Amino acid sequence: MALSVEENLDRSRLTVTSSPHLQTRVTVRGIMLDVAIALLPAVVAATYFFGPWALAIIASCIAGAFLAEAGVSWARGREIPLYDGSALVTGLLLGLTLPSDVPLWIGLIGGAFAIGIGKAIFGGLGLNMFNPALVGRAFLVASFPVLMTTFRWPHDSGAWMGSGFDAVSTATPLALLRWSDVATPYFELFIGRIGGSLGETSALALLLGGLYLLGRGVINWRIPVSYIGTVMLLTWATGGDPLFHFLAGGLLIGAFFMATDYVTSPITPRGKLIFGFGCGFLTYAIRGFGGYPEGVLYSILLMNATVPLIERFTLPRVFGVGVKTDAN
Repeated sequence: MALSVEENLDRSRLTVTSSPHLQTRVTVRGIMLDVAIALLPAVVAATYFFGPWALAIIASCIAGAFLAEAGVSWARGREIPLYDGSALVTGLLLGLTLPSDVPLWIGLIGGAFAIGIGKAIFGGLGLNMFNPALVGRAFLVASFPVLMTTFRWPHDSGAWMGSGFDAVSTATPLALLRWSDVATPYFELFIGRIGGSLGETSALALLLGGLYLLGRGVINWRIPVSYIGTVMLLTWATGGDPLFHFLAGGLLIGAFFMATDYVTSPITPRGKLIFGFGCGFLTYAIRGFGGYPEGVLYSILLMNATVPLIERFTLPRVFGVGVKTDAN
């Protein structure tokens, strides 16, 4: 006998299915698309200040990431997951951390290493322990330190500079402050008319991208606020210039785009605050007392390794578990 609509509805309420029971329209592809959109201002700024070669470098990093993703998937006999956008974002982020005159083969190697070693070796998307783009950059810094720490445009200038404004050779603002006690003007730091990696020079472009991600709900405020706030507070407490350290270097791109990576950061509210504080403290310590003027790269990678421990102590307790009861 055919069931009525009401009887079908009543029966469907009794149907038990496997998790997840809470569903959302948010997808990995959608999140990656939002991140790519948020990075567009930094890409435009890099192209304006450093010329079209900046786009070629970024494209080489993306190509390396795509090739590694395709190669690993083919070797494992799996479908190539290029549609999810993770390789695109990894290559894009890596490209924005590179100097503006490196050869394109550097980008290809870095992108391939970021995906192959930074992600695929752990099992793929969602299983990696460290941020893949930062793994790629760390590998390049260790393997090609001269190319990654000097800028040679025009030829043999031997220093970092921006080609968009008179092609004057200069050190990065953090290096100038560290070694020459010279502070770059705030306005130059804000708009990006300084030397540095492609995506770290324009604070304005990074702030626009970060606000976009916050507005879209892609990232939570806790990590970037605790990260940036810790750096500024510790700098102020020790007599430094907190606004300078806010605007200079890779702090903004690290706080908004790398430390907030879903896979390699905590999922709990308290864990996010602890993670951001740890990144900020390490960044401040490396910048202030280390032999390297920038500390964002290593601070985030080191804190990535602590995420399982942070989540162990910040995950909410399951109701009824761990509660002591009187036994008669």
